[in-house]
Amino acid sequence: MHPALKSLAAVIGGIAGGLALTWASVFAMHFGTVRDGPWETSLAVGSASGGPYLRAWVAVHGLLALNRSETIYYNASRDSGGERLSGRCVYSLMGRDPKARWWSITAYGPDDFLIAGPARRYSVSKTSILRRGEGNFIATVSRDKPGADWIAVGDGPFSLTLRLYEPDAGVAADPAHAELPQIVKERCR
Repeated sequence: MHPALKSLAAVIGGIAGGLALTWASVFAMHFGTVRDGPWETSLAVGSASGGPYLRAWVAVHGLLALNRSETIYYNASRDSGGERLSGRCVYSLMGRDPKARWWSITAYGPDDFLIAGPARRYSVSKTSILRRGEGNFIATVSRDKPGADWIAVGDGPFSLTLRLYEPDAGVAADPAHAELPQIVKERCR
């Protein structure tokens, strides 16, 4: 092989390898991720230890992360049974209020943007959810169901983000063992 072709192949291989590693770092890597049921959180998001790859991941996924003492972000792309969340199904979010001053749960499409819906409802929160006794709640995640306890989604895959504002010190110290809502699949069409 001619030396110029070898050099060109090396440059193309280097560029392709660099792009693949950058893609993996920004889209596929999990930065200090811990799981709690279907929910996962990164211990690095909102911390001083976040490096350039974490900052790139935050920029791509649109998460404007506050300091961990102010907010902990949990994400779920699977239900409590381990199956991928799908807009073709109806889910119940249920549990006790997470230990935080305030919390909210929002649905996002596969593009990491809010899901447009006819009711323009994008989340439920501690103050907008149906109560079932002291500290217990239930909400519905589905394509169609009007009401104050409903998060609208589209037909395709989606994820949920749970934000805990001013989390309890115990939750901040051990986010893998917080008491978080279950995501129970009720039925699919």
